[in-house]
Amino acid sequence: MTSPLRFIRDFKPGVCKNWLQLTAGFIWLGVGAMLIGFASRWLKPVAFPSLLWLILAGGLLAIAIYFFGFSKMAIKNIKRITQLEGEKVCLFAFQRWTSYPLVAFMITLGIYLRTYSPIPKPQLAILYLGIGGGLSLSSTCYFAQIARAFQAKHTG
Repeated sequence: MTSPLRFIRDFKPGVCKNWLQLTAGFIWLGVGAMLIGFASRWLKPVAFPSLLWLILAGGLLAIAIYFFGFSKMAIKNIKRITQLEGEKVCLFAFQRWTSYPLVAFMITLGIYLRTYSPIPKPQLAILYLGIGGGLSLSSTCYFAQIARAFQAKHTG
């Protein structure tokens, strides 16, 4: 009879490293699009001059988050993935294991802000546009790495 710990250890869905990067890219892009979707629904009732300023503020925040935060995290993560030992690695290694509690915290914080925050939704949309845009822009780091790996494989 197989022990439960051995079953868990043996049940690691092994994939090529490019799949890890593709998974990370699509998750970052998907979460970014979801956050931008929340923000866009909150901005629908806002009149034009205010709408323009809110979108501009969210867009500038997204660019700042991309340049000073998420792109650096993505590049660091790409390096970590490429340095993993073996050709096939666990699918869940697309991010460090220590990042999973941070992700859980961010999900909880997002739910709290959407549900209980005293901040009006149009102003909260700035934060959601910033984080969603930063994630979406940073997902391109993963896709560019996959393209480089594909090109290197087929040209040399």
